Amino acid sequence: MSSSLTEQRDLGAPAVREVADGVFAYIQPDGTWWINNTGFLVGSTRVAAIDSCATEARTRAFREAISRVSPNPVRTLVNTHHHGDHTHGNALFGEAVIVAHERCREEMLAEGRPGTSALVRSGTWTDVHWGELELAPPFLTYADGVTLHVDDLRCEIRHVGRPAHSSNDSVVWIPERSTLFAGDLLFNGGTPFLLAGSVTGAREVVAGLKDIPATTIVPGHGDVCGPEVIDDVLAYLDFVLALAEQGVAAGEAPLDVARQADLGRFGELTDTERLAGNLHRAYADLTGGTVDVAAALADMVTLNGGKPLSCLA
Repeated sequence: MSSSLTEQRDLGAPAVREVADGVFAYIQPDGTWWINNTGFLVGSTRVAAIDSCATEARTRAFREAISRVSPNPVRTLVNTHHHGDHTHGNALFGEAVIVAHERCREEMLAEGRPGTSALVRSGTWTDVHWGELELAPPFLTYADGVTLHVDDLRCEIRHVGRPAHSSNDSVVWIPERSTLFAGDLLFNGGTPFLLAGSVTGAREVVAGLKDIPATTIVPGHGDVCGPEVIDDVLAYLDFVLALAEQGVAAGEAPLDVARQADLGRFGELTDTERLAGNLHRAYADLTGGTVDVAAALADMVTLNGGKPLSCLA
């Protein structure tokens, strides 16, 4: 059932794509565990970046990619949410104002220095060389949203209003370019992951993305795409919720439901073992309970054949 592969797979090099005039996506193959997408906008005197990467090496490569496009300094760094694949490298943008939702700052401070959180140390994933990174939480925060201007280009940074992928997701909407940086609300070709957020919340928030008239979407993981990815993610969320409703009604454990599930077309996604974690979260959503994170992580490992989940970051 798992799609976590061997350590030998060739991921290929990250790619810089100009998705609109002056707007660039930085796509990191293959978008699996801890391998995220970022982006940046180039102005006449400065650059604004969207998210950093999980490791020192990957973030330095991202910075080098920016410098090949523009010699201008990165003056602003926006974090779409607090997860380490999008924030661990923040400290390498020492000249930038780091901007995010106020809860993103709270979550980062609670987790501590990159690579040292209880989640990272849980043994859930194969070993990763995180590098020498210091904690650098956002120091300009907002409750609902803020507008960033890159020269005359308006970028609307919007908090989604409720837990979804995480407790603090934001999107970056660039109306004049019809381009949306969706963070991890959207995965293209990968299994969405909701353990730290809410499946029912994500269902509502992702459906609401249809109200944004984006023609180009940069997902948190996977290739640049169009708005059709929204329906793909909604279909998966509906699948998880239907399984959870059946499991709760039958008194079955999330792992048992995950083992019996017919993934159908969702079996083609990467990291399918996330289903177990997503079911733990969906059960809590439906019953008003809490999630035993350690049990959820252990169930994902069990669903992965008892092996640590493959992380090639």
